[in-house]
Amino acid sequence: MSGSCCCGDVEFTLKDDFRNFFFCHCEQCRKLTGTAHASNLFTAPDNITWIKGENKIRRYDHPERSFSKAFCENCASGLPYISQSGKSLIVPAGSLNGEPSIKPDAQIFCSEQPEWYKNGLQVTKAPHFPG
Repeated sequence: MSGSCCCGDVEFTLKDDFRNFFFCHCEQCRKLTGTAHASNLFTAPDNITWIKGENKIRRYDHPERSFSKAFCENCASGLPYISQSGKSLIVPAGSLNGEPSIKPDAQIFCSEQPEWYKNGLQVTKAPHFPG
């Protein structure tokens, strides 16, 4: 599989060999993504080859908790990173250029879902920006 950031400065490949796929609704994932949940795939730490732009990746590690975010310095797209424990490569599903074969395993930290997300699931679905 291939993946990239939005601007194309960073590109990578990896095997479609994921062990977990979670939608995380915790407050920290909402803040890191700016949306209702993070959609993260978990795989072996060595399951990635950087094609270009590895030097353009920036990383934020929370100083008190074990969560992180890697992103392109130009467009801020989320990118794969090694977990702080070193046990997993965490791949934002939206960074992939195709569909992984694994389906989501679970939605986690659902008790932290905001009401606007729950209400949003009930609204009209449109194929493009309305108006």
